[in-house]
This record gives sequence, structure tokens and C-alpha cells, in this order.
Amino acid sequence: MACIYIAAAHKSSGKTTVSVGLCAALTALDHIVQPFKKGPDYIDPIWLSQATGRDCYNLDFNTQDSEQLRATVAARTADADIAIIEGNKGLFDGMDVHGADSNAALAGLLQAPVILVIDTRGMTRGIAPLVSGYRAFDASVNIAGVILNQVGGPRHEAKLRAALEEYTDVPVVGVLNKESHVIIEERHLGLVPGNETDHAPRTIERIRAAVAAGVDLERIIAIAGQAPALPPPPAQAEVPRAVTVRIGIPRDAAFGFYYPDDLEQMRRAGAELVFFDALRDRALPEVDGLFIGGGFPETQMQALAANKFLRRDVLRFVAEDGPVYAECGGLMYLARRLSWHGRQYEMVGALPLDVAMQSRPVGRGYVSLTETGRSPWGSVLADGADVIRAHEFHYSRIENFDAPAVFAYRVQRGVGIDGEFDGLIHRNVVASYAHLRSVHPVCWAQRFVAFVGRCAASSQSNVE
Repeated sequence: MACIYIAAAHKSSGKTTVSVGLCAALTALDHIVQPFKKGPDYIDPIWLSQATGRDCYNLDFNTQDSEQLRATVAARTADADIAIIEGNKGLFDGMDVHGADSNAALAGLLQAPVILVIDTRGMTRGIAPLVSGYRAFDASVNIAGVILNQVGGPRHEAKLRAALEEYTDVPVVGVLNKESHVIIEERHLGLVPGNETDHAPRTIERIRAAVAAGVDLERIIAIAGQAPALPPPPAQAEVPRAVTVRIGIPRDAAFGFYYPDDLEQMRRAGAELVFFDALRDRALPEVDGLFIGGGFPETQMQALAANKFLRRDVLRFVAEDGPVYAECGGLMYLARRLSWHGRQYEMVGALPLDVAMQSRPVGRGYVSLTETGRSPWGSVLADGADVIRAHEFHYSRIENFDAPAVFAYRVQRGVGIDGEFDGLIHRNVVASYAHLRSVHPVCWAQRFVAFVGRCAASSQSNVE
């Protein structure tokens, strides 16, 4: 299996730019490129998916064990020519002091050669001890090459190359000059998602051209070919499921944070997924349930508020006990009002609360949840499991909550809604700041689809 791992010395070194550019450049050369992203990220995978035309899958030590990680890569690359894995933070960074959850650990687990992206601004001879130190720190990690990013010009490049050639044997496989037009815009929660801008295709094309011109693509392919084949994933019998329910999912500039494997799990459980645009569609499609994922509703709140017809339909759906699962941005959309930068707009009004954006993160990072037993879905955990491992990343806070509170989860680690609980239950709505992932032992997608089916059957029997 051809596989390459794109890592860096520290965050904001240009990993995403390089990864997107490699994905687009190799795809343009008719290679089938399968992208992956380490960690619980939604934004980078959107760019990587757009660059390849294939869903990007997350590889996360928090929600997957070693066998699941290897099986995910093996299964998703079965029909691909090359896998490109984008790391997060720095090569050796992670929560565990021994590096068990680091990029280096994942690269080692997958036996993937590493390309180190280095932001070279303000650096010349100092690049040599940096690269030497990274290589010596863990000899089991195969740092097979470096890409010099933000290079100031030919003289700067010559000094960097000379230092590396004199003191290391790590080859330079690419050079990207200091060109702001190939940088993806950032803001309060990281990069601007590719689903939010109409300029994404042009941005990807500029990055592709820069990477194609500055990186030795043939050498990248050769290095990727050093990765040994992973063992095939355990065989799973495909059991065709008849469609039993229709679940509506907004996918637009406001809502785009969905794990593709979660959506696949919902389909396998018998759901037809009906995508709609919460900004432009004036009516809610005929559905039995709603899954409103995360995103940036605060950047689109004027357009969301202006679509009164859809807000009215969603409010009616909730009032009639329609089953809804809302994560983070979805919770914000269901609130009465959303405020940011001194502006306030009406939202759906299905939940008895307001939401206000803050200047600093309210909840950020991995969360651990236990179930209260109050969720209308029942438990989302497989038998024998007792902790839900997920993540949260939000700048918003709930205000003016004026109803009795019932929650699905108690927070062991993280912030959630109030520092103690998450998963607000209101009628048949579960609204949470936590982003769940339907990977064993968490089975939320299957349990939610089953709940939607029970609601639909109950509604039909009442009609009859």
C-alpha cells in the first residue's frame, strides 16, 4: 500500500496546504488518492475531500483502538493508488507524555513514511539540528523527507539546502515559497471550511499548481511506496437493509461537520439521508427525523434567520415530537436567538434558551461522557461499555435557559452545556455540544436510526 504521512514540527506549519496540494496534484495526474486526517477534525477533511473527490476519514486514538485504525486505512485504500494522511499539531505532540497518541505513534502503527513540513521563516542553519533532533528522538519513525515551506527566495533556499546536506541525510523533496495566495484563510476556529466559500475550487487549484511546481511528486510516490501493506480488515458480511426511515441533514455553508463513516452507519441501519440547504431551501423535506451537525451558524446567522419558512417548518417538526439529534452548531440553530459581535438574530426557537458567542473558547478538546439513562434513544453504548469518548470545540455558551433541564449525559471530562451535563433533552430532541463518532463501542448512528423508526411507526399507528 502506497502511503505517506504529512507531519510538521509544530502546528500552523503548512501541513494542510501541503496535504491539499499533494492530494489535488496527484489526483490531477489520474492517481486515486485516499485522504485521511489524524484527530477529531472536520475542517481539514472538507478541504482534503474536495481536493480528491473522495471522502476523508478521521484516524483518532481517542475513539479508535489500534486494530480499528489499521482496519480503517486498509478498508478505505482498497481501491486507491495512494493514501495521504495529514497529521495534527507537531510530529511528536499529543496528550500522552510518552507519545502513545502522537502523529509519530500513528505513523509507526501504519508503518507510513513521514514527510516533515517545516516553516522556515527566520531559519537558515538552524534547520539542521531541528531535523536531526526530530530524527534522533525516535529512530522508529521513518522521516523520509522534508518540504521547506515559507521559503524567502533562492538565497534562503540555498542556505537551507546546504545546512541539511552538510549535517543530515534527510532529502529535501519540495520547496514552497512565501506566497500568501496559497494559504487557506484562518479565523476563530481554525481554517475556513471549504464548504463555506465559493472560492474553494480556485483556492485548491492555486495550491495544486504551487505544490506541483515545488514538490517532487515522483519522489513522493516512490517514498509512499516504501510503506508495507497492512493486513486486510476483518471481513464483514454486507447485510442489505431496506430503507425504513428518511433522515434530513442540512449540508451547506452553516452546517458541514459530519463524519462520513457516521453517515454510512446510518445508511446501513436503514436510513435514507436527505440533504438540504438551511440557508436557501424554503421548506423542510418530507423526513422522519433530523440530524443537524456542527458548523459555523454564527457566520451565517443573518441568512439562517432570513429563511423564516424553513425555521417555521423545523419548529413545527420539533413541536410535533419529531426526533432530532443536534450537535453543537445544530444546538445553536435550534435556540431562540443567536448573538455574536453585538448582533442578534432569531433562530428556530425550538429550545428554551439563547446562545451567545464568546471571545474565547468555552469548550475545547476531548470529552468523556457517561449516560444518565434519560435519553429517548436508550443507550448509545454497546454492552459492557460505560464511557462515551468524543470531542467538543465551541466558542458559544447557553444563556437564559428557562425550563427544567433533562440531560442524556454527565460530563466526566470536558465542559458540555454547563460544565456538568451535556445532551439536553427537549421533547424528542437531543442537543449536545459533544461531537459523537459512531465507532464501537459507541453506536449512536444505529440507535438514533432505530429511535426514528420507532417514532415513525408510532406516528403512523396514531394516524390509522
